[in-house]
Amino acid sequence: MTDDSTATLVALRAGLGADPLWDFALAFYARPGVEAACLCLQDEAGIDVCELLWHCWLYRHGLTLREEPPELEAIRRWQRSVTQSLRDLRRQLKAEAARSPGIADVRRRIQQAELAAERETLQRLQCLAKQAEPLTPLSADDPGLVTSLASRWKLQKKAQLLALQTLEYRLDPL
Repeated sequence: MTDDSTATLVALRAGLGADPLWDFALAFYARPGVEAACLCLQDEAGIDVCELLWHCWLYRHGLTLREEPPELEAIRRWQRSVTQSLRDLRRQLKAEAARSPGIADVRRRIQQAELAAERETLQRLQCLAKQAEPLTPLSADDPGLVTSLASRWKLQKKAQLLALQTLEYRLDPL
C-alpha cells in the first residue's frame, strides 16, 4: 500500500469511531424497505443480517473487504450458536405466545436476549473493522455494494438482488 492509500485508510477508519455500528444498524434498519430486504436475504439466502449491516456500514464509510479476515469465522460461530438459537426458539414460540400470556412473556424475553446477542455481534464486527488488515478504501472502479455482496455470497435470484439494491439505495453517503 502506498503512503497515500495508507493515509486514506487511516482517515476512513477514524470515521468509523464517529458512527458506531450499533447506532447505524438501528437507524438504517428502520428505513423503509431495509428490514424486509434484510429478512429476505436472511431467510432466502442464509445471510447473517448483522454481517450484512456491517458491510453496508463499511461501504457507507468508503471501505470494503479485500478478503475475509480469519476473525470473522469466530463471529459467525457466535451468531450460529447463540443468536440463531435464540431466533429459532423465538419463532418456534410464536403460535403458542398468541394463546398464552405466559409464553408471550417468555418469547419477549427471548427476543430481548436475541437483540442483546445481535448487539454483541455488531460490537465484535466494529472492533474487527478497526483492526482488520483486509479493509481497503473503495476505489472509482469498485463494482458497488450490490455487485460486491452478490459476488461474495453467490446470490443470483432476482428477489435477493432486488433486496441488495434496496439496501444500496437506502444508504446515505457521508
